[in-house]
Amino acid sequence: MEGIGQLAGRSLKTFGRRKMMPRACVADSKRHLRAFMSEVLEDLGFVTSECSGAGELQAVLGSELPDLILLGIAADGIEPGRFLEILVREAFDGKVLAVGARDSIIVKAVQQVGEEYGLAMLPPLTTPFAAETLRERVAMLLPDEPVPSPAVHVGEALHAGWLELWYQSKIEARSLVRRGAEALVRMRHPTWGVVPPAYFIPESHDPHFRDLSEFVIERALQDWHYLLERQSAVDLSINLPAPYLREPQAVRDLCRRMPTHPAFGGLTIEIASGEAIRDLDFLTEIAREMRFHNIGLSIDNLGANWPELMGLDKIPFIKLKADRQFVTGCGNDRLKRTVCRHIVELAQGYGARAVAEGVESRGDLMAVNELGFDLVQGYLFGKPMPLKKFARSALTQTVMERG
Repeated sequence: MEGIGQLAGRSLKTFGRRKMMPRACVADSKRHLRAFMSEVLEDLGFVTSECSGAGELQAVLGSELPDLILLGIAADGIEPGRFLEILVREAFDGKVLAVGARDSIIVKAVQQVGEEYGLAMLPPLTTPFAAETLRERVAMLLPDEPVPSPAVHVGEALHAGWLELWYQSKIEARSLVRRGAEALVRMRHPTWGVVPPAYFIPESHDPHFRDLSEFVIERALQDWHYLLERQSAVDLSINLPAPYLREPQAVRDLCRRMPTHPAFGGLTIEIASGEAIRDLDFLTEIAREMRFHNIGLSIDNLGANWPELMGLDKIPFIKLKADRQFVTGCGNDRLKRTVCRHIVELAQGYGARAVAEGVESRGDLMAVNELGFDLVQGYLFGKPMPLKKFARSALTQTVMERG
């Protein structure tokens, strides 16, 4: 690490708190470790970039202007001295976080040299570590401002291009093979970062209510083609409000948009259980036309209101999805288990598939398997993720194989 002292002729600027989304560069020679670290940082709210060598780091410093360098250190990995030299020469004024094995001599050396030459070194992170430990290390870089209140206007978000769809896998309960994905709308706000739907989904009387539904449909179909080009086709589900389907020409336009590609396995429209139950007659009326165009209806967030579906001649739904509040922990809660069992029985009686949302542990998975659910989704199999990350995700392994 000789030569760094010659580059440290002046003190570096103090890093100030950001109000915008912070940026991080993950520097590690191992691709799988870069991908893992990037995913954890993105979940915390960072925009990430990656580099595997010193030359790439210099380019990232100039183009991405990162606030954090996460430096993976291993005996057979990158040369940390060269990285520190570049950071000092470029007067990097962000934070540096070294990640390596506990009691590693190299990690201690990097920490000491970095501090001696004015780099803002965070306390090193030793492996293995929990996501919460990483959050504590980088807390000062996360945005100061709270999530927007009052809610962000969805019209502004649509016009500015802040909306996108994230995807969460749906898994065959018994084989643990991916059988599709649910599209969930998110806002990537320039100040507050990723904003959940509760802060921008409009009321049904809002004039932008239809525009948001149109966005979800159009983007999901674009994303389906993107996924087809990069892996096998994925059957998608989207969430739409029942009132949207009553709009003039809405159902006909939706049917017309469906891909004619032979790999297209169909689109599922999930409708909130309260709306679905109130609009059963109308949904039954339009379901036949939609099925001819490879579109199926699913009832979402079904819970304690399940008795309202009893005793009907038929229902227009191809799937019944149990609300996560009744799925998570259902193995140890008699009431939750009873609700889930009735939903499975309803689905079986109507020839629909039963879906369990909110499977967060292996205990949940064992319970929903025992109850007879056909499909599962939840954090046990991964959180919702942006399109490109979802396309990269490899879910060919079973949960047991992934450990």
